[in-house]
Amino acid sequence: MTITKTIFSGFGGQGVLMMGYVLATSGMHEDKHVAYLPAYGAEVRGGTANCTITISNEPIASPVASFPDFAVLMNTPSVLRFEGKVKAGGVVFLNKDLVDVMPKRSDIEVVQVPVNSIAQNLGNPRSANMVMIGALVAKTGLVSLSTVVESVKEIFATKGLKVHEINAQAIKQGAAFVQKNNP
Repeated sequence: MTITKTIFSGFGGQGVLMMGYVLATSGMHEDKHVAYLPAYGAEVRGGTANCTITISNEPIASPVASFPDFAVLMNTPSVLRFEGKVKAGGVVFLNKDLVDVMPKRSDIEVVQVPVNSIAQNLGNPRSANMVMIGALVAKTGLVSLSTVVESVKEIFATKGLKVHEINAQAIKQGAAFVQKNNP
């Protein structure tokens, strides 16, 4: 694996920074080099939030992702801000439920995932970010799905078994959606 960079972006409160933390933690559990670089507006909930995750089998010189391989964009402002930065041949993951514009570029792959709808159907709208991390990992293979599930269990250990089961189900549903619709 070469160095792979992913940007997560959305409104504060959508779990954008948590998606990045989950991916970074999963990479560490697989003995990869990782860097996690969060950024958010002063408003936090409702404001903008984004983070960059770098994963590599080699040491990482800089966590900055000027041209990421992957972008997970949870709202329309994120598409407008980051679409142009994804490197040619990269993949953009869109929250189909909240993004009302499509990237205009023809040199990137776009994967639309209705994460809010899937989370709502699972009975927990707050798990939309877990649906998306499942979709990302299933499509990219950055880390294994089982490592993500275990990392989330560890991160939310104090929340109890019910929260773990909800998150695990959301991750698996996101993966299943992508495997069925965007193999």
